[in-house]
Amino acid sequence: MKQKINFASDNHAGIHVQVLDHIIKANVGSVPAYGTDSITELAISKMKEHFGGNAEIFFVGNGTAANVLGLKSAVRSYEAILCSNLAHIHTSECGAPEALIGCKLIAAPSTHGKIDPSTLEIYFERKKNTNSAPIRVISVSQSTEYGTVYSLQELKQLAAFAQSKNCYFHVDGARFSNAVAAIGCTLGEMSNDIGIDILSFGGTKNGLMSAEAIVIFNPQLKENFPFIRKQGLHLTSKMRFVSAQFLAYFEGELWRKNASHSNQMALHLKDSLLKFIPHIHVTQAVQSNAVFARIPESIIEKLLDEFHFHVWNKSLNEVRLMCSVDTTLDEIKLFSSSISMHLEK
Repeated sequence: MKQKINFASDNHAGIHVQVLDHIIKANVGSVPAYGTDSITELAISKMKEHFGGNAEIFFVGNGTAANVLGLKSAVRSYEAILCSNLAHIHTSECGAPEALIGCKLIAAPSTHGKIDPSTLEIYFERKKNTNSAPIRVISVSQSTEYGTVYSLQELKQLAAFAQSKNCYFHVDGARFSNAVAAIGCTLGEMSNDIGIDILSFGGTKNGLMSAEAIVIFNPQLKENFPFIRKQGLHLTSKMRFVSAQFLAYFEGELWRKNASHSNQMALHLKDSLLKFIPHIHVTQAVQSNAVFARIPESIIEKLLDEFHFHVWNKSLNEVRLMCSVDTTLDEIKLFSSSISMHLEK
């Protein structure tokens, strides 16, 4: 069976060859388990060079664990997390925050995937009493679920607002590298310098294999986190094979190279759709590696026979097209050509 070209998710992409090479290099001899090995120590040291010496790094196996365990360090079961109505923790993690933390999620309306401090004040106006869950964390996604990117100034405003409300500021950074690459700043400028308390730093969507990191900046949240990770089932025994991937990730800024490629492919895809094909409307600004577009309903099913992608909003015929570390210009040309061919019939 011919393999379909993937625009469904950057999770579908393979592992970068440089990452695989580091895994193989780590597969020599016996080393201490549970993250007490020299490879893990070196990987953490390299990451601190980028995030700041005050950052504590904890590796986990997937993005849901990174979000939930990171949030668990800051939230008690009777407290609440304020997030976007599109937030992954709200829509796509099977109620994991509620189940594993026991907390409440409050979803605020978003504009192009973003929430704005000026619209959040209303959630703090309620009378403080034991009948309502007090908000303890404000959580945003960077890049957002619509592929849009918060500017550094927007993040600073959100961090300052959270602090003014005695809240922690969490960033779901499954595609954090894409956002940093898009803006052209450093990892530290988008995290430590902003005032983020907890960052879920993604790797799996950007060329790694089941490798994510929780980066904790707030000293109040660091001390007990090793126990939270262990109890949360994500203290990996053979940690060296996760850590080796992050060594590769930070060698020559592979994280940035991979993310920049995905971002550039998304821009090429957008230009191809708008320049050569009628009846296509791109619905969101293309700022990272996602393209959202409205495609005529009559050809969506035909395209799905040839390509993997998600129908994001069926009522609007809006689809999500994700570019990855292995997306090529030839694949984009094939997709655009197929749309043109089906529209001409």
